[in-house]
Amino acid sequence: MQSLATTTSNKTYAEALELPLSYVQARKPVSRKSLAEDLANFREFGQATRRLVTAFVDGEGKAREVPTYVNEFWTAKQRQAHSLHEISYRACFKPQLPRFFVERLTQAGEIVYDPFMGRGTTPIESALLGRVPAGNDVNPLSIVTTKPRLNPPRLGEVEARLKEINLDEPADTPEDLLAFYHPETLRAISSLKKYMAKRRQTYGLDAVDEWVELIALNRLTGHSNGFFSVYTMPPNQAVSARAQRKINEKRKQTPPKREITKIVLRKSRILLSDLNATGRATLASASKEAKLLTHPADATPEIASNSVSLVVTSPPFLNVVQYADDNWLRCWFLGIDPKGVKLTVPKKLEEWKVEMTKVFRELHRVLKPGGHIAFEVGEVHGGKTKLEEAVLPCGAAAGLEPVLVLINDQKFTKTANCWGVDNHFKGTNTNRIVVFRK
Repeated sequence: MQSLATTTSNKTYAEALELPLSYVQARKPVSRKSLAEDLANFREFGQATRRLVTAFVDGEGKAREVPTYVNEFWTAKQRQAHSLHEISYRACFKPQLPRFFVERLTQAGEIVYDPFMGRGTTPIESALLGRVPAGNDVNPLSIVTTKPRLNPPRLGEVEARLKEINLDEPADTPEDLLAFYHPETLRAISSLKKYMAKRRQTYGLDAVDEWVELIALNRLTGHSNGFFSVYTMPPNQAVSARAQRKINEKRKQTPPKREITKIVLRKSRILLSDLNATGRATLASASKEAKLLTHPADATPEIASNSVSLVVTSPPFLNVVQYADDNWLRCWFLGIDPKGVKLTVPKKLEEWKVEMTKVFRELHRVLKPGGHIAFEVGEVHGGKTKLEEAVLPCGAAAGLEPVLVLINDQKFTKTANCWGVDNHFKGTNTNRIVVFRK
């Protein structure tokens, strides 16, 4: 198979994997010096890079600084990435972010790791680029979200499996959920939930089962007829049944009957639309040694020391996002007790820094000499708290070399109408990525 790192044409690369033409060709890995030069000279979207300096005080009280580069480094347009990424998950970053670093700092066949993988953006994008994906997240939903997309079935297999599943099987149907679902829809969802639980306890889920479970999980609630539910919040945040009843009253709506088989097939068709034989072969080859874990990010003994070439990740930010509350309905569908998922989301900056230093020590262990970490911290507190300034001493304390800060600054092309939030008003307007080197 042709190495993605040696593709010579953007068009050839895009056509080979059926990617949008915005996918740039894979680049050879660059050194610290050439990465900085690349950022300094970057003009792909027509504007010059601004050069700043980020100052910080290390653990020994010494004042230090690193170069900082500000530009639009990847597109703000929607749906410019591979269709396999179109899975909703709150607080996830665009696939263009990991791709930017994977292309520049790794070669095909090397391991790319995300210790806070969320929906699996870094592992999926790395595999599409011919790298070996590795991921970890203490939230068990992450593996359910990620694993099926590393080994996607064909649409015909999904359709055949859905015909085999009895969606009229007597099953537990919690009355509270009628706030979201038509009674017949809820019965079908509960039957599917029962089928998955039985398969998991007996034969175990195969790749097709895992795919159907992923799609059902992603379609549980949303704000269009492409979801199982009546109109509600976006699919990355499930409100409580009580809150949903209030939404129903305000909108004067009643949950309509949904054909969940048709919805699962429709979403499957979308996710698989960019995948051809070459893309499947690339995924299959890259994923043979894939490693997906459910551990605290500072304790991952299954990952060998000095084995990872690049880490691209984004940690939880100061209790801004309530992961357990958002995922209660998904946990119900999977039979998971959300109270049993121990998420580390410190509320105070100093506590957060202590936890991140522990994570950096573990990343130092798994990283190869010369390997890099791209640590994305976004914005919090309306931009008043600059987490990159807090992250730099954490990485330095773990023995890592601070290299630079990249700030991807752009106007969004999508308005968060459900929150009443427009571009550059509340929310994250920049990606702020601190790059370290071992």
